[in-house]
Amino acid sequence: MSGARSRRKGAAWERELVHRFREAMPGADVKRGFQTRSGEEAADVECPVFWVEAKRGKKPNMRAALRQAIEASPDGRLPIAVVRDDRAAPTVTLLLDDFLDLVGEWWELRSR
Repeated sequence: MSGARSRRKGAAWERELVHRFREAMPGADVKRGFQTRSGEEAADVECPVFWVEAKRGKKPNMRAALRQAIEASPDGRLPIAVVRDDRAAPTVTLLLDDFLDLVGEWWELRSR
């Protein structure tokens, strides 16, 4: 796949994720991250809670995507990798401790 085609595919995936996060988080400021070549890190999808690295392709590397999110995320935002293999359902990868924190918060709210 050509570089330009691959970039278009990635940008389309990021736009899809923006729409899906907006549906899940009504009223939240969710948008594509500003991508630069200056070395400054920006999330692929900007949202209040998560630092989202989005990868799509034939065999995207979810571990590398999560590592990228962990290294770039500021304090307070949970690093996640949202990965979609071609012709497959998307998956989310995050650290177990972060996942269990989310589960604990969800359980507490549900139990009220």
